[in-house]
Amino acid sequence: MQANASVILYHTDACHLCELAADLLMQAGVDYDALDICDDDNLAEQYGIRIPVVKIADSQSELNWPFDLEALEEFLGA
Repeated sequence: MQANASVILYHTDACHLCELAADLLMQAGVDYDALDICDDDNLAEQYGIRIPVVKIADSQSELNWPFDLEALEEFLGA
C-alpha cells in the first residue's frame, strides 16, 4: 500500500466485529483512522448495516466485512 494512503475503519462502539477488524488492521501493521458512524447521520445511513468497513480514502475502495487477514492484506496491497 502506498505510504500516503489513508485507511479508515468505519465502526461503532461495542461492535465485536468492529473490534475484530481493528485487530486485523493492527496485525497487518496498518495505521488507520477509526470513525464511529454514530457520530454522523450520513455515515450511519451509508454504513449502518455493513460495518465494519475498511476504506482507502485515496481510491475510495472499500472492503466490507467479513474478511480475514489475508483478504485485508490483499485489499491493502501488502
